[in-house]
Amino acid sequence: MHDKLIQKLEILSDAAKYDASCASGSAGKRKAGKTDKTGIGSLTGGTGICHSFTPDGRCVSLLKILMTNYCIYDCHYCINRVSSSVQRARFTVKETVDLTLNFYKRNYIEGLFLSSGIVGSPDLTMESMVRIAKSLRLDHGFKGYIHLKTIPNASPELQAEAGLYADRLSINVEMPTQPSLNKYAPEKDLGAIHSAMNTLKEKIAEHKVDKTHTGKRPPRFAPGGQSTQMIIGADGSNDKVILGTSVKLYSQQKLRRVYYSAFSPIPDASEVLPLKPAPLIREHRLYQADWLLRFYGFKLDEILHDDMLDMDHDPKLAWALRNRHVFPIDLNKADKLMLLRVPGLGARTVQKILTIRRYAKLSWMDLTKMRLPLQKLKPFISVSDYSPNIHLLDSNNFELQFKQPKQFELFSA
Repeated sequence: MHDKLIQKLEILSDAAKYDASCASGSAGKRKAGKTDKTGIGSLTGGTGICHSFTPDGRCVSLLKILMTNYCIYDCHYCINRVSSSVQRARFTVKETVDLTLNFYKRNYIEGLFLSSGIVGSPDLTMESMVRIAKSLRLDHGFKGYIHLKTIPNASPELQAEAGLYADRLSINVEMPTQPSLNKYAPEKDLGAIHSAMNTLKEKIAEHKVDKTHTGKRPPRFAPGGQSTQMIIGADGSNDKVILGTSVKLYSQQKLRRVYYSAFSPIPDASEVLPLKPAPLIREHRLYQADWLLRFYGFKLDEILHDDMLDMDHDPKLAWALRNRHVFPIDLNKADKLMLLRVPGLGARTVQKILTIRRYAKLSWMDLTKMRLPLQKLKPFISVSDYSPNIHLLDSNNFELQFKQPKQFELFSA
């Protein structure tokens, strides 16, 4: 590889590391058709490479790069903002295509995650990104995964074209409220971002039909859906506001995923930014709460006792500790929704329990065979041959047994 190209790769892969929304989604495989059986990159089987996990647990490697880190915007939290003194670089369309193909042929990657700074105009930037995806698909028969970070102010036509070649599209909202965007990213507008998301949502819905009126199946359009990212801890937004924004994005824009990225100070930082990074445990708790909202039947006001999540306990355990009166739960009688609220029981385990209950009553031995976190479960459940001490849940020291030892921050004063 040419030295100049290697230097570009180092700059633009490092610049891309701040984007957390790098996941391959559930797009499935792109199969070679009757006329393109020699297509490369089908998922049958260093620098810029990120590892991402699909919903079914597979780990995939993606080439994660920016097309360019030149940018006309001046977002305070971004290392690539126009006022930053960071070293700049730009890939051509051909260079990006060749890099992707060469990395794939060497078995380094299974796909491409492509984002970009805004250079020239949103339309000009989006057009170049679409050309990259289009060339990979049509000119080279690439069947691997492609995730494109779309540009909110780009034309709807370009965004619609992007979905024909990408497995997933994403547009970052960055901040949960417009006042925060006004302060930290004055060129960005939540209304424009939501409008772009709605355009993609409608296109995705159009292409999900089995057949059109002509009897033909419509072409694939972003089968992995769309996602977004919010920066946590740069502004003063509390967890209630952040999760409330996520709930609206899931329900109104039908997003597949909202990613949370704990703010980390950047070189040559703007004076409006905080000096300390946001605690990673807060990012972790937001992901846990997000999961409960999407898959465990919890409502926002159930998870949040006040404006912030409990940092000492995971959100489900925190809810259980506030609602001790509903426990212990009889695993042989409780419905699915109630079982999902038991600390230590995941969705798959709950499904196993429901299956076993059709044929026999659950015993303590059954739970040990399922390799569950029994110490965590014991106070909250009962089965045919076990029930907890009646006074255990009412004990003043009950909460202390779940308290985790405090982890000290590296390099703290």
